[in-house]
Amino acid sequence: AAASKWNLLTFDTEEDVAVSLAKYTAELSGKFAAERGAFTVVLSGGTLIETLRKLAEPPYLETVQWSKWHVFWVDERVVPKDHVDSNYKLAVDGLLSKVPIPTDQVYAINDTLSAEGAAADYETVLKQLVKNGVLAMSTATGFPRFDLMLLGMGPDGHLASLFPGHPLLNENQKWVTHIMDSPKPPPQRITFTFPVIKSSAYVAMVVTGPGEASAVKKVLSDDKTLPLLPTEMAILQDGEFTWFTDKQAVSMLQNK
Repeated sequence: AAASKWNLLTFDTEEDVAVSLAKYTAELSGKFAAERGAFTVVLSGGTLIETLRKLAEPPYLETVQWSKWHVFWVDERVVPKDHVDSNYKLAVDGLLSKVPIPTDQVYAINDTLSAEGAAADYETVLKQLVKNGVLAMSTATGFPRFDLMLLGMGPDGHLASLFPGHPLLNENQKWVTHIMDSPKPPPQRITFTFPVIKSSAYVAMVVTGPGEASAVKKVLSDDKTLPLLPTEMAILQDGEFTWFTDKQAVSMLQNK
């Protein structure tokens, strides 16, 4: 049952989600900084960055060990870093410019390369960080094990740039791949693959507002009609997956 795979937290409002998400992230930051001397955090785009806003405020601004953070993107649009569609720009403007993470520990894509080249380059960067001991490896899967992925879901149930019915859902060799025909613009993107997402130590799936309520119902109810939505397929191998939702997001779920 979904309940055993996922923890579902539901809050009254988006503001309450933001408060809880900051506390959760800060606690994991402390845990991994102490255990590993590094905290590898994966961000997504959409409304997630806005919901992380409390991290840039007291008490977290002063108490989080920002120097231990290494920041990555679960997917990125192949556009210049200053482009309105860039997930990097979104995160810098909304969060990263407000907290003291060393700039060389924020891993943007090489925006001078093609989509295919940028994906290969990003995977090379990850492999070097594994060698350096910054990024953990999953003994269970043989893929990198990020400490925390902070993800969102689209109204169609997609996560990262893994879309319903797309061939990339079946990619099981690469760590990072590229997409040329994203059903949501812009079409060219890079994305982490399912084996990498599933190897995470912790995932927070942050869904607020009514826009994804239908997808939330499909993913979190016992209705497992095929085809599964991409988010339904994100079952961690050996990790903890927590949903951070507000009442609007779960408004179509029974027994919520």
